[in-house]
Amino acid sequence: MKKMISRRNFLKAAGVSAAALGLAACGGSSSSTAASTASSTAASAAPTASGKVYYLNFKPEQDQDWQDLAAEYTKETGVPVTVVTAASGQYETTLMSEMEKSEAPTLFQVNGPVGLANWKDYCYDLSGSQLYGELTSDSFALKDGDAVTSIAYVIETYGIIYNKELLTAAGYTQDDIKGFADLKKVADDIQARKAELGVDGAFTSAGMDGSSDWRFKTHLANLPIYYEYKADGIGSTDAIKGTYLDNYKQIWDLYITDSTCDPKLLASKTGNDAVAEFVGKKAVFYQNGTWAYNDVKDLGDDNLGMLPIYIGVEGEENQGLCTGSENFWCVNNTSSEEDIQATLDFLYWCVTSEAGTSAMADKMGFVIPFKKAKDSTNPLITIANQYVADGKTSVDWCFSTMPSEEWKNGVGSALTAYAAGTGDWNAVVTAFVDGWAKEYKLANG
Repeated sequence: MKKMISRRNFLKAAGVSAAALGLAACGGSSSSTAASTASSTAASAAPTASGKVYYLNFKPEQDQDWQDLAAEYTKETGVPVTVVTAASGQYETTLMSEMEKSEAPTLFQVNGPVGLANWKDYCYDLSGSQLYGELTSDSFALKDGDAVTSIAYVIETYGIIYNKELLTAAGYTQDDIKGFADLKKVADDIQARKAELGVDGAFTSAGMDGSSDWRFKTHLANLPIYYEYKADGIGSTDAIKGTYLDNYKQIWDLYITDSTCDPKLLASKTGNDAVAEFVGKKAVFYQNGTWAYNDVKDLGDDNLGMLPIYIGVEGEENQGLCTGSENFWCVNNTSSEEDIQATLDFLYWCVTSEAGTSAMADKMGFVIPFKKAKDSTNPLITIANQYVADGKTSVDWCFSTMPSEEWKNGVGSALTAYAAGTGDWNAVVTAFVDGWAKEYKLANG
């Protein structure tokens, strides 16, 4: 199978110095758990084009930003743009429902090759579009044969965000943490002295509610997959071996033991809970990405740091943050010609105009892989860039090769049961390894 582009070449090709930002990423935002919809149609502006745009947005944390940008475009052009944002963790379900309607999305997204497999028959060929011509590298396009089916629109980075003030108060700096053993030593000490330090735990709660579980069943699970792929020299597999699941266990154990809450409570803990704990200075460490900046910025830019997610693998002192993309735009080829053209025009405006590029960089905090991209003002991106400048090896986003959402859910359920004491680690291994083979077979016949 096609081998993944390396992180260093990915960034070099993008024309950016390093890392990036964006979504739950990737799975959802701590601040949005319900679908949001609004139309930006301006009654006072006569449409200059006959088409219209309907964008089914994946990122709850950027919902208002997209609503505002759509309204700006409508004001400028008269073209109606509707943005509907799927609830956290519900994008695929929402997409399936919306695509059945007569007024289906003209613009939607997939999370990578696995997601594309489900929707490639609905993807308009972007190879001749102006949008495709603005990409800094062909590496950011997904293809089906010669057809360009989808285009990445944001590069993102995640790791362990930390509060510098609290870490310093505990007697440590980032220089004291060069691997998992160091991280555990520091976290254990903070947990033991939590009353003295005025915190509830070293780590925020590892909530397994739908607004938060993607951080662990997807983003954290990426680490053992990445190291297995790296060791085996592959970019995907039909059968994961689970070589590094002991490492997955020890970082998960650390998260749920040196925490602000009893592990038995994690099933109901939300993304909002984790944000409140971190911003409220009740925890030192918080696993999330550059897209979470707006949630944590009240701590002050100079007080925010990011650590790699160390899991105890040899050589991880040279590891950087996790950087990649799972956000690929697709234009619905079942839409009318007028709506397809209106959608292509809107996307081109987003990545080339002053209003569009400023909104994506300054408000959304995105690093976008297009020629006219503006530098983001997000300080977490500056930190991510520094890791690459220092020669650290960024961790590829291998979770786009996870066989299905059902696989993620199985791993998440097993992690939750293990934390609550109602299940054991063998069930996590079974969900990870056997579940992978089963779901891959179902997805690929």
